Amino acid sequence: MKWTDSEDIGIALFEKFPQIDPLTVRFTDLREKVIALEGFTDDPHASNEPKLEAIQMAWYEEHKDGD
Repeated sequence: MKWTDSEDIGIALFEKFPQIDPLTVRFTDLREKVIALEGFTDDPHASNEPKLEAIQMAWYEEHKDGD
């Protein structure tokens, strides 16, 4: 997965952290969670606020649909 794979990353984060409300996660913590995902192969330093926001929203969509 790469930073631009926000939907895939959102699904993976929901599967790994179903109990966490994505809207409570700071971007610095979100970045660390993404980098730690199995299958994430992008440059850890290539993240930015728009990419993290897209990931957070994709994770949130999975989270709210999973409730």
